[in-house]
Amino acid sequence: MGQIAENLAHIHAVMAEAAQKSGRKMEDVTLIVVSKTIDVPRIKEAVEAGETVLGENRVQEIMDKYEEMGPEVHWHLIGHLQTNKVKYIIDKVDMIHSVESFRLAEEISKRAQQKGVTMDILLEINMAEEESKFGLKAEETEEMVRQIAVLPNLRIRGLMTVAPFVENPEENRIYFRKMKELLVDINQKKIDNVNMDVLSMGMTNDYAIAIEEGATMVRVGTGVFGARVYPNKN
Repeated sequence: MGQIAENLAHIHAVMAEAAQKSGRKMEDVTLIVVSKTIDVPRIKEAVEAGETVLGENRVQEIMDKYEEMGPEVHWHLIGHLQTNKVKYIIDKVDMIHSVESFRLAEEISKRAQQKGVTMDILLEINMAEEESKFGLKAEETEEMVRQIAVLPNLRIRGLMTVAPFVENPEENRIYFRKMKELLVDINQKKIDNVNMDVLSMGMTNDYAIAIEEGATMVRVGTGVFGARVYPNKN
């Protein structure tokens, strides 16, 4: 068994234990393998180990890897998305996790109509209200859901957050708990066309805590592939 497969086996064991703590089965939680900056041969190792859901932060990386990775993988766009890039991925990804404006949702809706697809989206919530992060404030979420819910060829499937990077992952438990409460609260409003069942939260450092608090998708890259080496920008 190679290192990537070993890492994945460990992650699945942690996921199973965390899911059990929240009264669920491991099958209730989807592992999104974050493949940003990772080359295709190494991503294929993860796919050969059974992973078929891949997450990318940048449109260009999906475009570069899409053909080579083939039809068996499911791509999720998990990073900030500019409206002028939507057209490139509208028929390539299964879900867009990072919708934080009506303008972006409108563009996704327009491009989805043109391609004859229905796009699953998540609203990105900046639950910790960090200035460096994108996302809606918790109190803006319901109004945004109501606005977006009427757009054609879109399905609001749930919420996503990028929690603060902390040494002690327990510090993020409060944000994950608030995300779950927000999802439940909005679902109780019985808004037309909205039945949210996805909570995308938790990364390499804190995915176990996120699952304990109700995450249905976790986004893990470093835990799978090891520390990233970013290209020199000079």
